[in-house]
Amino acid sequence: MPLFKNIVAYRIGPEWTPPAFEALEDALQAQAFVPCTPTQERSAGWVPPRGQDGGAMLEMVGGQWVLKLMVERKAVPGSAVRTEMEARIKAIEAERGRKPGKKEKAEIKEDILHAFLPRAFSKRGTHTLWLDPQARTLVVGASSMKAAEPVLKPLVDLMAELQHVLPLAPLHTATSPAIAMGEWLTTREAPAGFTIDRDLELKNPGEEKSVVRYARHTLELDEIGQHIQEGKLPTQLAMTWNDKVSFVLTEQMAIRKIDIRDVEEAPKGEDHFDADVAIATAELSALVPELLEALGGELQHAAATAAATTPATAAA
Repeated sequence: MPLFKNIVAYRIGPEWTPPAFEALEDALQAQAFVPCTPTQERSAGWVPPRGQDGGAMLEMVGGQWVLKLMVERKAVPGSAVRTEMEARIKAIEAERGRKPGKKEKAEIKEDILHAFLPRAFSKRGTHTLWLDPQARTLVVGASSMKAAEPVLKPLVDLMAELQHVLPLAPLHTATSPAIAMGEWLTTREAPAGFTIDRDLELKNPGEEKSVVRYARHTLELDEIGQHIQEGKLPTQLAMTWNDKVSFVLTEQMAIRKIDIRDVEEAPKGEDHFDADVAIATAELSALVPELLEALGGELQHAAATAAATTPATAAA
């Protein structure tokens, strides 16, 4: 299984100093994943990236640090909550001759959720994090910034506890991805080292928010230029870098559907973790700088700006 299918990359502020490897390992072990209790909606904690029970929580391959966060969520169907809510409100109205107030309704809803949670199905997912201390980048295995922020929060909080505050800022470029993708499509000329593939999504940012999608379709069409002239902006574009890595670039600088080509899979039963990490980090470490250059170059942020955008207060 590949190390990453989707990534969002962040730049680490220049004032950060990495904690001792052993100290970080111990801190991660102390926050190991624990399954949800019967009445708990969400639980998050660290698991061994190599996938071995009792293994290390922090792996280092070729100077690259790799961690993995597991998140478990329990979902109670909204329709079930609404049905029970309506029944309880009617019962209160019949008994007291009045409708419950806003605060009381909130308490009723919370009580219903606690009653239903022990019977709710749980869903688990993992997110790989790759920290490159030398290049000062942190990469999260997520498909969007919104999905990445709750994954970052446990690491940001842990670093703060270790007194190695981790200031992060999303990668910003001189030209926004949407504008650059529109230019590449209009001129039918991809940046050096890249080719445009056959998947595209265009959205109108106005009130109508109309969407046009092309799937496995040639994108050398006059109508695409017409859509862009009418105000639609590319939000996703399939590309290939140096005939090595295919991916989809989004307007928020997320890189999705990553496929590193010409990689031989290890035989079943063998531990191919080190090889997967080495290949993925080597290829993506080369791809991302070239992509930033194609977007006009990375805008450097002051440390204060980086600290201000650290998702330390993101919702858990």
